[in-house]
Amino acid sequence: MQNGFVESLNGRFRDGCLNEHLFRNLPAARRLLEVWRIDYNACRPHTSLGGLTPNEFATRSRRGHMENRVQLRTGARSICT
Repeated sequence: MQNGFVESLNGRFRDGCLNEHLFRNLPAARRLLEVWRIDYNACRPHTSLGGLTPNEFATRSRRGHMENRVQLRTGARSICT
């Protein structure tokens, strides 16, 4: 077995895209695969991200990072220290 993450992606790709479409030619295949890739990477919830979509996770991470910067600038103490 290869890397577990790669195996998981391969299975999802096969089930969610390859088994669903019959590609007529290479340009059509590229278009469909790109649509699937964008959906998978931006819109579909991921269990590894706590059920969030990658966009939601990135927004949450940036917001938390900015809140941490504000705390550092104002001298506020973190509850973790």
